[in-house]
Amino acid sequence: MNSKTRKQDPELAQQRRNQVLQAASDCFRRRGYHGAGMAEISKTAGMSPGHIYNYFDSKEAIIEAIIERDMQEMFSVFHGFMQADGQLLDVMLAGCPNGVAKHLDEEKSALKLEMISEAARNDKVASLLQDNDREARRLMKQLMRRDDSLIRDFPDDELDARICVMFATFGGLMIRRTLNPELTTELVLQALKPVLKTLLSPF
Repeated sequence: MNSKTRKQDPELAQQRRNQVLQAASDCFRRRGYHGAGMAEISKTAGMSPGHIYNYFDSKEAIIEAIIERDMQEMFSVFHGFMQADGQLLDVMLAGCPNGVAKHLDEEKSALKLEMISEAARNDKVASLLQDNDREARRLMKQLMRRDDSLIRDFPDDELDARICVMFATFGGLMIRRTLNPELTTELVLQALKPVLKTLLSPF
């Protein structure tokens, strides 16, 4: 962020950054990362390109900020699980509908898939997404070690395997929704809740 931004009111500056991120997210979904130029992003945001450069040095910096925003949202979700009362299995099952709905959200899914596609070509984006995933796996394992977890004493490799399957299941919903637009949260939950019970219970 350059010196001009630092002199602005912090709340206003954050509003402007969010305005750019929202516009960029919309453009990336519709046009793809490479198809969406700064000119289109600035038009969608209702700001001049020069104004945008007060907040972001490049298009890559924008996508980095989008990933960072997603990480903060993820931290908030895990923090909620950590603070929730009750057995971990019950807490996770209660949060399952919201998690499924987020992964079936067409706009969020399209943006996430575009970022994953860019990661195949862009080492920096790949590294950021891998860091994000690594932290998510660490937090999930921390949850599985909670005192009220039924699998808290399992070895690391067993927990790692279960986390891998759990994340693959939720992450795969983005692709399934793209290929099957009629897919609903209710339909997914019919099969997903028993799977989650299995992953969070001894067997």
